[in-house]
Amino acid sequence: MADEQFFTPGASGVRQQVERRSGTLLVFLAQLPRWVLPVAVVLLLLGSLALPPALGALSAAVLLVFVCWLAYLSWPSLSPGAKLLRAGVVVFVVLVALSRLGVI
Repeated sequence: MADEQFFTPGASGVRQQVERRSGTLLVFLAQLPRWVLPVAVVLLLLGSLALPPALGALSAAVLLVFVCWLAYLSWPSLSPGAKLLRAGVVVFVVLVALSRLGVI
């Protein structure tokens, strides 16, 4: 199949399903101006730090879902150093969300 070149070779059924369902959203994100995504991520991070605890935790949760989704999609093609960096970002956002909830 010609469209298989865009998917991870030998991927599990779950990964194939996530990659197929993510295609539309990735196309939409790619059509946005280049500055929109970084600004949105910074605003979510600042919101998670500056908003009242409940809203800050919600902002961090939205950012966490987005970062985890992108990390999952890119994971097979990353070098070990890039994987470590992605994992560090996920841990950081989790810690921010937990701190806003008063857990830590």
